[in-house]
Amino acid sequence: MVAITQQSMLDEIRRQQLLARSISSDQAAISSGKKLITPSQDPRAWVQVSQVAQAQAQQAAWTANVKYAQTRSDKAESNLDEINNLMARARELYIAASTSTLDEAGKASTVTSLEGLRKSINDLLTEKDYQGLPVFDDTTSVAVPVGRGLDVETVGTRQAVSEGINVGGTPMSIDDIMGAAIAAVQAGTATSSDDGLTGLNIAIDHIIGQQSLQGVRSERLEQVTDRLKNVDLNLTERRGNLEDTDLTETITKLQNKLLTLEAAQAAFARINRQSLFDLIS
Repeated sequence: MVAITQQSMLDEIRRQQLLARSISSDQAAISSGKKLITPSQDPRAWVQVSQVAQAQAQQAAWTANVKYAQTRSDKAESNLDEINNLMARARELYIAASTSTLDEAGKASTVTSLEGLRKSINDLLTEKDYQGLPVFDDTTSVAVPVGRGLDVETVGTRQAVSEGINVGGTPMSIDDIMGAAIAAVQAGTATSSDDGLTGLNIAIDHIIGQQSLQGVRSERLEQVTDRLKNVDLNLTERRGNLEDTDLTETITKLQNKLLTLEAAQAAFARINRQSLFDLIS
């Protein structure tokens, strides 16, 4: 009878120890905000959290790629806007030169201004960003990975922006067109209906087309950004459901466990105070 009672007492001690550990786990979950701290608590949930964490890390890498791609796209848009403005200014100067009689000083001033515009346009076309990469890609647009199996073009090529412009059946570059306009002003042959002005008009239309294409790239990046945000929110919610503490539920359970442990300890203390005679009688 005594052996049975001693075994029962040991079982009760172990039960109270397990309950105390459970209370300690609940307290840690409330303090940290995480109910899943070690794999042993829920091995299956732990594996799922690890998988979600890996997916979140990949999402973070793709998001970083998109942010950099957007930076490049914004810079390309800015440069295209500025090139458009400079080309429009060049056209204004050319028209002014073609509709008025310029003396040598006026002609030289216009040529100097056009040369300055030409250089500024070339600088914008060959500019590099803060990482040393060209604002416009060379020959081939670089595709940036922004998702599993999904790469997007960020900017156009310098060649597409500035070369292959059809002027009267002849492919010309912006630099060629600006050079032809400058030569016409220098020679005093600039008119309001000659090839020089036609070339400038076609070049401006070409740049407007490139701005439109860059706008499409920018919009695509915005769509990718929205998709990544939605996926990230879903992953965060899923991970939270797996490992975050439900404070209301956990506090309620903790209070019940504390009451149960307190009652068990009180009962155990009363039994432990009994004499050997009481135990075997």
